[in-house]
Amino acid sequence: MAQQRTITRLATDIGGTFTDIVLERGETRFTTKVLTTPHAPEEAVVEGTRLVLDQAGIGFADLDVFVHGTTLATNAVIERKGAKTALIATDGFRDVIEIADEGRYDQYDIFIDKPRQLVPRQLRFTVPERIDVTGKVWIALDEAAVAKVAKQMKAEKVEAVAVAFIHSYANGVHEERVREILAKEAPGLAVTLSSEVCPEMREYERTSTAVANAYVQPLMAGYLGRLKARFAAEGYAKPIHLMTSGGSLATLETAARFPIRLVESGPAGGAILAAHVAAERGEAKVLSFDMGGTTAKICLIHDATPYKARTFEVDRQSRFMKGSGLPVRIPVIEMVEIGAGGGSIARVDSLKRITVGPDSAASVPGPACYGRGGALPTVTDADVALGKIEPARFAGGAITLYPEKADAALDASVGAPLSLSTAMAAHGVAEIVDENMANAARVHSVERGVVVADHTMVAFGGAAPLHAARLAEKLGIARVVVPADAGVGSAVGFLRAPAAYELVHSKFMRLDRFDLKEANALLAAMSGEATGLAKAAAGSRKLTETRTAFMRYAGQGHEIAVALPNRALTTKDLAAMRESFEAGYRQLFARHIPGAAIEILSWSLLVTTDTARPPSLPKPKKHAAPKPIGTRPVYDAKARKTVKVPMYDRLAMAPGASVEGPAIIVEAGTSTFVTASFDASIDAGLGLVLTARKAATPAKRSAAKGA
Repeated sequence: MAQQRTITRLATDIGGTFTDIVLERGETRFTTKVLTTPHAPEEAVVEGTRLVLDQAGIGFADLDVFVHGTTLATNAVIERKGAKTALIATDGFRDVIEIADEGRYDQYDIFIDKPRQLVPRQLRFTVPERIDVTGKVWIALDEAAVAKVAKQMKAEKVEAVAVAFIHSYANGVHEERVREILAKEAPGLAVTLSSEVCPEMREYERTSTAVANAYVQPLMAGYLGRLKARFAAEGYAKPIHLMTSGGSLATLETAARFPIRLVESGPAGGAILAAHVAAERGEAKVLSFDMGGTTAKICLIHDATPYKARTFEVDRQSRFMKGSGLPVRIPVIEMVEIGAGGGSIARVDSLKRITVGPDSAASVPGPACYGRGGALPTVTDADVALGKIEPARFAGGAITLYPEKADAALDASVGAPLSLSTAMAAHGVAEIVDENMANAARVHSVERGVVVADHTMVAFGGAAPLHAARLAEKLGIARVVVPADAGVGSAVGFLRAPAAYELVHSKFMRLDRFDLKEANALLAAMSGEATGLAKAAAGSRKLTETRTAFMRYAGQGHEIAVALPNRALTTKDLAAMRESFEAGYRQLFARHIPGAAIEILSWSLLVTTDTARPPSLPKPKKHAAPKPIGTRPVYDAKARKTVKVPMYDRLAMAPGASVEGPAIIVEAGTSTFVTASFDASIDAGLGLVLTARKAATPAKRSAAKGA
């Protein structure tokens, strides 16, 4: 019998500070973290890949699967470093992105800051054309006007253009003709059609999504092309898959065409990992906590499924205020993201308050303790000053830390202005960043109508295990799981993601005037397109299809998702669609409106590979606690003094072994700080589980006092 070949899979995640690399060869995993190279991100990817391949004793040609995720698209929008982009709209709709939805995210602030648009007004052009809501052409496209606009864009040296006509979701023929004309008149111009990137109603969101896609397309297409060429030169000849914001994999070619779907690719991988961890441990309610070098991400996961949304906002001007950012209408795992990472910069404001972030020292120049030129204190500097990080083991020893530089930066920017000692300044920074993250979790859970204290926290990312216990204390969470290789958790999640593609298409239809032929034709066309795009990433894996209709009572402003059968619809399905909608409406509003007219605005179709639910982990037998590998002097703010905290090597802790807090548990990619409120143990899946100690009863406290 022939021996089964070992499959070798690589995942890479580019963050603002670190690039994480994970290699799985059969059941064996190799990981590393290298500093991100902002000038050429592919350099860090290749460098880190060489390191793990050397650990495994293989080469680039031995890789079978390569999955990649990156925040480059998001960062380009936030930092306004994308292409010089223009917009072509229908006559009279030049300022759709400026007018937006006419709402104000803070109606009482007369000095409200709206996000700066990606296309300045002088680069917003219009041409005569008109298509109605049914897709009927009312005014033919003025092709001469399009050719004139093309010449203007060439004169302005425009690099990319978004084409967004009114009701193009119903009929994209005019947008497609514009692309043909631009290919002739302005060859080399990157063109995004709103009817392809976001074929949905609501012209503001659709236009904003098309503009954002056009803005990052030259950058991302160039980067992905260089990455592919570098890996090919190293001997890798197989496809490269990209992680999307919706938690699925797409081909490099699809990602280069629709790079806006990558805006939350890294965090999405983390949510996939947390869902996998929840399924293994039978956790019904999980709060995913991902804290890296630049940001912290929080996501709710119920029944091993992350909450999902259809709209995401990039570059929010107000951290928790919906409507303060640029809307991007794509399938996305729903999470709240704030500028609270290890590299987040701390300072004292004009009111003598310690503030942290959202700006970050990133990898260049990095935190002060890196010794790479950074002079401003960061969260990592505070953790070093408090004693929670063992400098000799940071990033597996790959990065040398300089604690004296962290102390100096904290003294200069925080300690001196507030007359605080170095330790208290560091404690203040840590408390503020922890409270910022706790507040984000509270807001997110309230918006979803759930009690955050009922959840188990899954913490990963280079900085999360250092802050997870204190964050759990603030939120009243009694159980924290730090999975194996938590420092590169998002990259591990990439290797758990399905190959999939989701399409959403608007087609207005009343349920009482339902057009079966038109609906089935639309769903069939969507199925063919989604299947083709998903199959390219799925290879030989089996694909499944899920269909959904977004329905509402006639005239209402928001829709409810209703599941559809995976086949052609018949007249018998209409009653079931009404029943499902009314059940969903009652769940949200405790009532429904009998006999009221119902309308369908949009249709969704997801094609994905099957992802088998992992087997449940057994309960491990109790195992002797390992001996400490040393102690660390850690500042105890309550006692106002430095105490010696035992330090353990995570790899030396067998399943079933437990230690009492306070403790520091070190590993190559991160360290976990266990506060005095928690005990820590290793479960059967090699997860580090922090369990809150039960508060002593009055009788026990009295007995202890008497003793």
